[in-house]
Amino acid sequence: MRIVIQDNYDKMALWAANYIADKINNHTEDRPFVLGLPTGSSPIGVYKELIRKNKAGEVSFKNVVTFNMDEYVGLPHEHDQSYWYFMHDNFFDHLVDLPEENINMLNGMTDDPEGECRRYEEKIASYGGIDLFMGGIGVDGHLAFTEPYTSLSSRTGVRALTTDTRIVNSRFFGNDPEKVPATALSVGIGTVTDSKEVLVLISGHNKARALAATVEGGVSQKWTCSALQLHNGAIIACDEEACGELTVDTYKYFLDIERGERL
Repeated sequence: MRIVIQDNYDKMALWAANYIADKINNHTEDRPFVLGLPTGSSPIGVYKELIRKNKAGEVSFKNVVTFNMDEYVGLPHEHDQSYWYFMHDNFFDHLVDLPEENINMLNGMTDDPEGECRRYEEKIASYGGIDLFMGGIGVDGHLAFTEPYTSLSSRTGVRALTTDTRIVNSRFFGNDPEKVPATALSVGIGTVTDSKEVLVLISGHNKARALAATVEGGVSQKWTCSALQLHNGAIIACDEEACGELTVDTYKYFLDIERGERL
């Protein structure tokens, strides 16, 4: 596992955007670059920088295929809290050359949720898997909507959301947890860790326990993020505030490793 510690959120987002752009630009396989994407507050700065790079001609998305992590069940595209709306409003609509047909998102309005999840997995496989999956984690360490105690080998499926998750997300629904959908369609931990690389963004002191569990704790379904310990291409980009629960030795170790790689 690689841990990249930056001074603050803005520097973390810039580092992650540069890393993703370099991966796209250096992709030489005779197939599209397949990019997994999250919603939430963590990737906003990354999306803004990728948009800037795209408009400046520093990175092209014409040969990129995207797959998003999740979607609420029961929210139509036009709902301002649907993840379809979020992604188009914050990213897709601002790129100059990403083909609409290359965008893949789970359909929360489907009449066949299980079939939708199965087709999503099949479509990912049809592209030869995901090259890089960017994600964020919740305060309880969940990736996408893989709540605590979700199987670490789980695939895309229907997820019941915990009360804690609905309370946290209620800030987007008028602070009323009852307005937050109770279920979502989400990729699984196995879906994410099948990717060639996984880049997880962790910022803020409220994510400090989750970062410590990811890096220093045992592999456990209680902290689904801990599955990253088993991935050869896992990278965590974090800011200083998120490092508050790491032991001093761990913190210094990863700073030293990154400093050595830059020399």
